[in-house]
Amino acid sequence: MSGGANLLKGLDYSVVQQCMHCGMCLPSCPTYTATWRERSSPRGRIALMRAIADDRLEMTRSFAEEIYFCLGCLACTSACPAGVDYGSLFEHARAEVERRGLLSTPKRNAIRGLVVNYLFGSRRRLRRLGQVLRLYQRSGLEWLVRHAGLLYLLPRSLRRLEPLTPRVSRHFTERLFARRYAAHNPTAPRYRVGLLIGCVQDLAYAEVNADTIYVLQQNGCAVVVPAAQECCGSLHAHNGEVEMARRLARINIDAFDPEALDAIVTNAGGCGSHMRHYDHLLAHDPAYAERARVWSAKVRDIHEFLVEIGFRVPTGSAAARRVTYHESCHLNHGQKVSAAPRQVLRAVPGLELVELKEADWCCGSAGIYNITQPEMAMRLLDRKMGHVRATGAQVVASGNTGCSIQLEYGARRAGLALKVEHPVSLLAAAYRAESV
Repeated sequence: MSGGANLLKGLDYSVVQQCMHCGMCLPSCPTYTATWRERSSPRGRIALMRAIADDRLEMTRSFAEEIYFCLGCLACTSACPAGVDYGSLFEHARAEVERRGLLSTPKRNAIRGLVVNYLFGSRRRLRRLGQVLRLYQRSGLEWLVRHAGLLYLLPRSLRRLEPLTPRVSRHFTERLFARRYAAHNPTAPRYRVGLLIGCVQDLAYAEVNADTIYVLQQNGCAVVVPAAQECCGSLHAHNGEVEMARRLARINIDAFDPEALDAIVTNAGGCGSHMRHYDHLLAHDPAYAERARVWSAKVRDIHEFLVEIGFRVPTGSAAARRVTYHESCHLNHGQKVSAAPRQVLRAVPGLELVELKEADWCCGSAGIYNITQPEMAMRLLDRKMGHVRATGAQVVASGNTGCSIQLEYGARRAGLALKVEHPVSLLAAAYRAESV
């Protein structure tokens, strides 16, 4: 165990005490409804945290495993009548687990060091990995490995991950922006906005970023894409690497210069939810606290921003399709953005929006939960895809990177002829159709 104060003791105790143990959160919690274990509910986890903060309970490996069994989906925060900030409790608990090394093994430490801190600590390194992965996918080597049965030579844990590997984009966002859009910013813009291009979003969904830029420009916005930006840090904050999250937040604040922008736009629900809390993350940093407050006040999800500025309803007709909308947990519960994506979808001519049962129920992606807790993640995914099948939709719209990857795998797993699209891409297609 490393030195230092227990991070749960460092919390404002009123936050820990705020839970009334009323149980309103229980029906909304995927892990509780799957196990019916009190300890696997938000109320139960908060009770464990409070007992540890009060020195009535030792922090053990069992507690650590329970905290990592939690999805962090924040559905409990929407259900809670007392407004408990479960997200802050959850992140502090995981940070304390990592500080004490309760789950440490040489293998786990090596994987976390390589993936969380090394790869996701630098977009440059992540892009290099993406280039190698794209060569593997496009060269025919992937097909050979799969059809020759070579995957069975890998450990079971790696075989399980392989189907979740996203398709790497042909070009990354900065190149698309320079080639297609940089010269098309309006000369007298209504707004000047910065776009977070993300890490996995940039690797796998660069065209969604391009669509986002195009839609913003179609609505009178000048878009800047700072080259020095990094991962938003949500992966690190949600997995106990708070100092790395702070480092990335400082880099992004410097890269974007939030004082010079009207908004900082993101099209990934998980990124936006975390970036709205840079003010709390850097509250005790005298050099960045004020700039972080400005940053957090200007962060906007793309759907939310479009509705706020009164986006132009397209006159071009998209292909007539039935679409259903899956709510990203961190877009809905974390950012409280739920109506705006539906408003965007309803504005696209030719689309028939069909509501999805349990639209706000987690798909099982939850950051890297589908990697660390594959059994529970697949249970949630199968539940989600059953509801998708019932809609008869040809398209599932999703506003978060991890959800899109998970849903694409879910469609293949369920044998559904289904496309997963970002709402902003559907809007962009309608704008483009105006000139056809």
